[in-house]
Amino acid sequence: MKKFPEHPASPERICWGCDLYCAVDSMKCGNGSDRTQHPFELFGEDWRDWGHDFVAVAKVPAEVADKKEL
Repeated sequence: MKKFPEHPASPERICWGCDLYCAVDSMKCGNGSDRTQHPFELFGEDWRDWGHDFVAVAKVPAEVADKKEL
């Protein structure tokens, strides 16, 4: 597996949809008619930090939730 670049110089020239990293004008994987953007383009410079502040919320089973309402 190739190392994924964090801040490529010209991300708009490459399709980032798979490990091939094809040029925009010669995509080999058939990923569609448009290229997949690099996360840097979508989320900005701090794209690696996205999701690190996630806090899981415990789901209460429906049976318990129903009993609390009574």
